[in-house]
Amino acid sequence: MTNSGAIDAENLLKVTTIKDMDEQLKQIGERLRGLRDVLDIPVEEMAGTIGIDVEKYKKIEEGEVDITISNLMKIAHKYGVSAEELMFAEAPRMKSYFVVRKGQGMSVERTKAYKYQSLVSGFVNHKADVFIVTVEPKPGAHTIYKNTHQGQEFNLVLEGKMELYIGGKTIVLDEGDSIYFDSTKPHGMLAIGDKAVKFLAFTVE
Repeated sequence: MTNSGAIDAENLLKVTTIKDMDEQLKQIGERLRGLRDVLDIPVEEMAGTIGIDVEKYKKIEEGEVDITISNLMKIAHKYGVSAEELMFAEAPRMKSYFVVRKGQGMSVERTKAYKYQSLVSGFVNHKADVFIVTVEPKPGAHTIYKNTHQGQEFNLVLEGKMELYIGGKTIVLDEGDSIYFDSTKPHGMLAIGDKAVKFLAFTVE
């Protein structure tokens, strides 16, 4: 016998999560448009900064299309703002140290499958970007979206298993495995199996 109450609650949670993500996309788009207005940046220049066409970039500002964390970082670095201000609308304040208690870092869900939790969001002028990234599995998925950004990156798998594509090679990482690589090379990943993968991502220019 089907538990209709449990199903309704699950569907409601999914709808709420999607609405939350849509709202996050709109807010990030508004902050990007605000940055352009303040610095008088042409939309063509902003689109060129992250290597996409103008029409797609306009849809990002309108909250209709997602923008990757790596592209937010490119914009932040080029125009002298913190990625956290674009993601969370909150500027870093701490200069000596910044503590993140377990499960309490500022987080943003970039898509239905990706969640980023920042571990350095409160530290002023931090030299590295550090996230705990949670990626849900996509059954039957074989295409890996690849991106590039300046600097180098370190990944440490905390839970689950993932397939990492980098520079033409595919590498499988299990829980406890790590990798350090040149992030200017095209790279991307997928969760393997039927459970989410959680990993520490550390990037520095």
